[in-house]
Amino acid sequence: MSLNDLWFLLIAVLFTGFFFLEGFDFGVGMATGLVPRNDQQKRLMINTIGPFWDANEVWLITAAGAMFAAFPHFYATMFSGYYLVFVFILLGLILRGVSFEFRGKAEGKWWTGTWDACILIGSFLPPMLFGMAFAALVKGVPIQQNMDLKAGFSDVFNGYTVWIGLTVVGMCLMHGLTFISLRTIGEVRDRARVIASKFLPVLGILLAGMVVWTYFATDLFARRGPFMYAAVAVGIVAYVLTWYFLKQRREGWAFGMTGAVILLTFVSLFVGLFPRFMVSSINSAFDLTIYNASSSHYTLKAMTIVAATLLPFVLAYQAWSYFVFHKRLSEKDHLEY
Repeated sequence: MSLNDLWFLLIAVLFTGFFFLEGFDFGVGMATGLVPRNDQQKRLMINTIGPFWDANEVWLITAAGAMFAAFPHFYATMFSGYYLVFVFILLGLILRGVSFEFRGKAEGKWWTGTWDACILIGSFLPPMLFGMAFAALVKGVPIQQNMDLKAGFSDVFNGYTVWIGLTVVGMCLMHGLTFISLRTIGEVRDRARVIASKFLPVLGILLAGMVVWTYFATDLFARRGPFMYAAVAVGIVAYVLTWYFLKQRREGWAFGMTGAVILLTFVSLFVGLFPRFMVSSINSAFDLTIYNASSSHYTLKAMTIVAATLLPFVLAYQAWSYFVFHKRLSEKDHLEY
């Protein structure tokens, strides 16, 4: 495996890990408008992700940093072409983080109602826009010979990208609902599980539409047919098992299955793209790949040494935080947020 291959793999792992971990964060944020019957229950839900949400976003920051250092042409083309999209994603992430911190600092319907609305907006916008951006990236955008991307409105906002964006939102919402039922006890746990069961058919329609539309709108199935068909088959099994484990009240397994659907989706995306990062809709010769978008061999070698030294500590810290805060919460516990 070359260093170019290795860093493509690491970036794929970082983005996939981000959507697995931050996915339930986004889902819990959106579910605050569906599950709780009162303010105490809403606080309980926010506290289920309190110890994790900011650490989960480190995966996104690390992925962006790795893109910048390992594949600067990819970083420059993507961030300049998707400038407005990433600005709104960033605003959504900031709005959500600020809302978590400020909501419990004062009392009053106007105060909490404002921050509740911000949590909903900040939890919906990033997965929606990320889904649209990745869908446009894999469908093809007008990258020119000099690696300039001049994307028009319809290149990012069209039927396919909107559908993929809604599907990513649906996956995150389902992942968040199973996480709430896994981390709480009492009425909130039961309501989250019931709502997840009712939402499952909607998610099934979104996922089926995503597979069919991706088959016709992209070249992923043509390039990686056996893997893509296998991923779809495993995804169907994970989807059915989600329904089964929810019915059996085995929330941990249900959470694992919703996570598996997210992992399969993004792993399929990167496998289908490899060795490309971005597909040019003008000419395939203008695609950004791990070869024409990379840094020098010396830079990749230095990055590999640094990553191999620091990454184990980061992963160990995050695993430790999940172990420490694994206990289920109830409305009677001390609620920080």
